Amino acid sequence: MLRSMFRAALLLAMLQGVSIAHAAPLAGDCPALPRRFPLPREASAENLNSDDWRARVDALDKRLATNTNQSPEVVFVGDSITEYWDPGMLHHFFGRYSVLNLGISSDFTQGALWRFDHGQWGNLKPKVAVLLEGTNNLAYASRPEDVALGLAEITRYIHARSPTTKVLILGILPRAATNADPMRALVAQVNGMVRNCADNQTTFFADPGRFLVDADGVMTSEISQDLLHPTPVGYAILGMALEPEVRRLLGKK
Repeated sequence: MLRSMFRAALLLAMLQGVSIAHAAPLAGDCPALPRRFPLPREASAENLNSDDWRARVDALDKRLATNTNQSPEVVFVGDSITEYWDPGMLHHFFGRYSVLNLGISSDFTQGALWRFDHGQWGNLKPKVAVLLEGTNNLAYASRPEDVALGLAEITRYIHARSPTTKVLILGILPRAATNADPMRALVAQVNGMVRNCADNQTTFFADPGRFLVDADGVMTSEISQDLLHPTPVGYAILGMALEPEVRRLLGKK
C-alpha cells in the first residue's frame, strides 16, 4: 500500500512539473524552456565522475568556509572560463562591486546543480548572478536542447532561492577557429534557445562571445590560444563587454 501511494505521489509530482531534486521554480520562470520528464542528465544534479572536478569542488568548499564576503553583490557561476579570470583583471573590471567567483574547471551544467545542492550556493542573495556554463557539455556530445534546459534549471535554482536576484545568462563562447567548425553551430543552437529565457525583469541574456571573433567569425590565437579559453586579451574584451551589463543590472551609474 505504501509503495503504491509513493508511486502515485511521484507520478503526480511529475505531471505537475514539481522537481524532486530542487526547490520549485517561480511561476513562469524561463517558460521558453519548460521542464520535461524524465529530466535529461544535463538538467539533473550529478556528482561528476572526475577526480579533478571533485578536487576543485573540495578546494572551493574550503575557500567558501573561510570566506568573509557573505553578501556579494555579484556572483559568477561557471566552468574553467569563469574560474580562470585573473584576479587582478577581475578586480579591474568589477572591483567596484562585491564579487564572488564560483567557477569550477571541468564543470558541467549537472555539476553546477550538484554543487549548489550540496552547499556552494548556500544562502547567497546576490543582486546579480552571471551564468556561463555548457561548453563542456557540448564537448562531450550533449544535445543542444538538453544543455539549454540545464542552463534553465540553474536559473530556476537561483531564482527559487533568491527571487530578487537578476540572473544574467551568457551565451556560450565561440569554440574553434572559424564558423566552419561544427562546434560553432552547436553553440549557436544553445544560445538561440537559452536567449528566450530572458524576460528582462529577473532573467537576462547577453552574448559577449561575438566580441571575441572578427566580422567573418574568425577567432585568433591572440584571443584564445587553445580556441576555447580566453587569453588576457580575450578576458579584457570580455570584461569590457560584461561590465556595462552588470552595472546596468545593479542599477549603478
